Amino acid sequence: MSSERFQVRSKRLSRWAIIPIAVAVSVVLAGCTQAQLQGYLPGDPDTTNHTSRIMGLWVTSWIVLLGVGVATWGLIIWAAVVYRRRKGQTGLPVQMRYNLPVEIFYTIVPLILVLGFFAFTARDQAAIESDPGSPDVKIEVFGKRWAWDFNYLNEEVYSAGVQAQELDDSDGVDTDALPVLYLPVDKKVQVDIESRDVIHSFWIIDFLYKKDMIPGKSNHMYFTPTKIGTYQGKCAELCGEYHSLMLFQVKVVSQDDYDAYIEGQRAAGFEGRLGPEYNTNTNLPGTGAVDHGEEG
Repeated sequence: MSSERFQVRSKRLSRWAIIPIAVAVSVVLAGCTQAQLQGYLPGDPDTTNHTSRIMGLWVTSWIVLLGVGVATWGLIIWAAVVYRRRKGQTGLPVQMRYNLPVEIFYTIVPLILVLGFFAFTARDQAAIESDPGSPDVKIEVFGKRWAWDFNYLNEEVYSAGVQAQELDDSDGVDTDALPVLYLPVDKKVQVDIESRDVIHSFWIIDFLYKKDMIPGKSNHMYFTPTKIGTYQGKCAELCGEYHSLMLFQVKVVSQDDYDAYIEGQRAAGFEGRLGPEYNTNTNLPGTGAVDHGEEG
């Protein structure tokens, strides 16, 4: 009888083991699309000189976490099947304590994972944030409720943006009226990021990076756009009633098209710089405004 019970139990465990194996085989046989290979992130690996690095970190992290998840789910299912209450059993099973190898395992492995994630993230973030120096193009971006001003500092021209205009007959916006930031392809770009009023966040979606715009503080982004195209941008920090309409576009173009745009702005009279004198905050450090908390 005992051998028969063992055989029946083995068959049941085999059926349970087949399920995760079948799922894994199905996933492998299905293959991976390009969207899956880049972790369903927008854009392409060659959109900027940083996007491939960001996608690699994202996808590798998910592969590691998926492995941890599969191992964890497998152990849960195994424990639930092997140590389930069987017919005729009553009361609690035998209780065990202080399994030192298991305790060391579930302490050391998560620590290694956390340190690994931190090390690779810090490495990639340091590379993305580092100033390569000698930018070919220097842009100053001011976020304002609820639009954007772009100063092309090298060429001394600017573009003043307005809030996205909603269309009456749909839920969309007039894309032709959005502020547009022009960038030449394959040129090193430095973006100086400022806010005129409250905290915003400068986000070019397909570039896979964003940076907060904090009143009274200058932030910077460094990248090289490597693929010609039109990309969508938005504010990624809740900044008030019309936050959802704080949109813009980025057009990465050839050097000739970039030069033609700059000359067009100059011919239209948009010379100079829309600087901090147009900020709506008047009590930021360095403005000379009275601190009302110290009056009297």
